[in-house]
Amino acid sequence: MDSREGFVFYRPSEPLRRYVRYYWVLRSGAAFDELTFPIGCPQLIFHKKTPFYIPELHVCQPAFAVSGQVNFPSRLQSSGGLEMIVAVFYPHALGVILGMPASEIYNIEVSGYDLPDRSLAELADRVYDTTDDAECVKLIESWLLSVIYGRGQTLDSRRVEAALSMLLSDTGTSVGAMAGCACLGTRQFSRVFRSMVGMGPKEYARIARFQKSLWMMQAGGRDFASIAYACGYADQSHFIRECRIYSGHTPLSLLEATGGVYSDLYSSPM
Repeated sequence: MDSREGFVFYRPSEPLRRYVRYYWVLRSGAAFDELTFPIGCPQLIFHKKTPFYIPELHVCQPAFAVSGQVNFPSRLQSSGGLEMIVAVFYPHALGVILGMPASEIYNIEVSGYDLPDRSLAELADRVYDTTDDAECVKLIESWLLSVIYGRGQTLDSRRVEAALSMLLSDTGTSVGAMAGCACLGTRQFSRVFRSMVGMGPKEYARIARFQKSLWMMQAGGRDFASIAYACGYADQSHFIRECRIYSGHTPLSLLEATGGVYSDLYSSPM
């Protein structure tokens, strides 16, 4: 367990560490208005009080939300009264956890109560009936262990996991190289990747490059030409265009608007 800035973080148990990055809990009575970006990691979100409002979509998050891959920035707003528990997964995990193509929840957040697996609804009810945060995390872990190891890790999951490791180490990696790592043809690999991760490998690589650029700026990098080169962009102009798409800002205006950036994909609060 770790704590900072009102958040409390929990490490996953050893058997789940190839699927779960971490869990976090937030309780706050203060108003909240935060610009968020595509992070490349799916999440299970349990709101015990008022869910976030997302103005770009003109909706509130479901009380129990399954959040897949997205390709646009958005704001999360709350007038106060936040109490939530979130499980943050590695990119390849959602297809395994849901037992359905992760692409079916691309660019949307769905209620876990609406998904076919009724054990999700049972999990949410147990989490909502439990007041102790550590016990809530244990309930989530127990469910994840039963689901993941009940179904077993598939060959497709291992292939995508290996390809993602290659991409995240070098965000300039081509789809062809990832397909070769997975021992699949490019078309078949793209189909498998989309099913496991929730978006195609080329689009996911764009998210990874953007997140890596945030990580470099988070570390103090301000030479945008060097950041563009290190992240695999064609040039600085390409980097600026992609930053606008995923954040609504140029790199410089993003730093000015936020006072600092944070890469969810390349940083760990633990």
